[in-house]
Amino acid sequence: MQKRDQFYINGKWVQPSGSKTIEVFNASTEEVMATIPEGDDNDADAAVAAARAAFDAWSATTPAQRADYLRKIHEGLKARSDELAQIIAGEVGMPLKLAAAIQVGSPVANFGYYAKMVTGFEWEETAGNSRVLREPVGVVVAITPWNYPLHQIAAKVAAAMAAGCTIVLKPSEVAPLNAFVLAEVIDAAGVPPGVFNLVTGLGPGIGEALVRHPDVDMVSFTGSTRAGKRISEVAAATVKRVALELGGKSASVILEDADLASAVKGTVNACFLNSGQTCSAHTRMLVPESRYEEAARIAAEVAKGFTVGDPFGGSAKLGPLVSAAQRERVQNYIRKGMEEGAELLCGGPDAPAGLDRGYYVQPTVFGRVKPDSTIAQEEIFGPVLSIITYKDEDEAVRIANNTLYGLAGGVWAGSDERAQQVARRLRTGQVDINGGTFNLFAPFGGYKQSGRGREMGPYGLEEFLEYKSLQFKPNAPALTAKAPY
Repeated sequence: MQKRDQFYINGKWVQPSGSKTIEVFNASTEEVMATIPEGDDNDADAAVAAARAAFDAWSATTPAQRADYLRKIHEGLKARSDELAQIIAGEVGMPLKLAAAIQVGSPVANFGYYAKMVTGFEWEETAGNSRVLREPVGVVVAITPWNYPLHQIAAKVAAAMAAGCTIVLKPSEVAPLNAFVLAEVIDAAGVPPGVFNLVTGLGPGIGEALVRHPDVDMVSFTGSTRAGKRISEVAAATVKRVALELGGKSASVILEDADLASAVKGTVNACFLNSGQTCSAHTRMLVPESRYEEAARIAAEVAKGFTVGDPFGGSAKLGPLVSAAQRERVQNYIRKGMEEGAELLCGGPDAPAGLDRGYYVQPTVFGRVKPDSTIAQEEIFGPVLSIITYKDEDEAVRIANNTLYGLAGGVWAGSDERAQQVARRLRTGQVDINGGTFNLFAPFGGYKQSGRGREMGPYGLEEFLEYKSLQFKPNAPALTAKAPY
C-alpha cells in the first residue's frame, strides 16, 4: 500500500491545496494499492506558474544541454525498470513480462531516443530570403491515459522537453503511480525547477482547470474521443494548440491470397494485446466470405489459447482489465453483440472460470458481425474481436473506412506489394503490412475522430514547435549561417 500525498511542483515535493484523495486499485485483486492527492484549481495555478516561470531559461538552453538531461532520465528510469514493471502490472493488469518489455521498455527507450535525436535535428533552415526558426511552443499540459501510462507520458514529456517546452503532467488517476517514479527520476537528474511538474486528480476537476488556464500554450491529450471533444471545447476559449490521440476501431483486412492461418493469428494477437485495452487494437477482422468458416475456426482456436490469469503468475497471456467500470463496460458490449445476432464463437460475458476476484473477462470472438452493428462501430476496449465478411476488395475497403475512427489497421496479402496497394486506400494513420511491427520512430496518430497531430519520432517533436520567419535582404550572410548551437 503506497500513500502518495504530495505533488512535484517547481522542483520540490509540495502539499496539495486540499485534502481530498483518490484510491488506486490493483486490477488483479480489486484491493486498494495506493492513494494519491486529488488536486484542484489552486494546484493547477501553482503548477502552471512554475512552468511559466521556468520557460524562458529552459527554452534558451542548447539542444546538447537538453539532451544531457534526457540521457540522465533515460538512465534513471532504466535503473528502476523492475520496480516500474511491478507497479504497472498492478495498476493496469498486463502480465509482468509483457509489462517489463512494453510498458517500461518502450518509454525508457523513448527518452534515450530523444536524447540522441535532439542534437541532430534541424532547428533552422533557409527559405528564400528568410531564416526559418523552430522554437518551443511554450507551457505544455500533458494529460495521459491509463492503458499504456508511462509510454504515453514519455511520448509527450520526452518530446516536449527536447523541444524546449516546460510541462505540467496530469496522469490518469486510474494508473498514476508510475508518474510519481518518473518525477523522482527527473528530480534526481537535476532538471531545473519548473521544467517538469506533476499533479494528479480528475479530468472534470484539475484537468479542466489546466486546459482552460490562460498561461498554458498547448494541451497534449491521449484518451477517449468524448474527453478529447471536451478538451477541444475548453481550450478553444484561449485558442491554445491542442494535440489529440483518441479512440480507434481498427480493421485488419485479410485478402483472398493471404496466408490465412498467419493472418488470423496475427489479427487476434493485435486485438488482444493488453487485454484489448489498446487504442490501435485490430478489433475488426475482415475476411472474404468464401474463407469465413476456416477463419472463424482458426480465430476461436487462437483465442482459446490466450490463458487468463494473475499478471504476476508467470503463465497468463491475458491479465485483468483495469477497473470494475471497464469490466462492466466490456461485458455489456459482449451482451450487446449477442443481442444483435452476432455468432459467438468463443468467450462470453461471464467471468473466466476460477477468477471471481479481479477485473477479468473472457477473450471473446464474434463471427458474422454486421458492419453497422454496435460492436463493429463502437470502441469496446477489451479482448473482443469481430469477424466481418466481404465480397470483394472494394467492399472490404468501404467497410474498413466506414467508422468514425481512423487510427490504425492492417492488411494481409500474398505479397507486400498487393497489401500496400490496399493499405494506401485506408483512411487511417498507421497500417501494418503482413504483420509489420510497431515502430517507435514512425508517426503515430489518426484520421477523423481518432484525433489530430502525431506522436513519436521527429514528428512528435514537431508537435511542440512553433515556426518563426526572419526576413533579410537577399544574399545576407545570416541566410547561410549555421544555427548557434
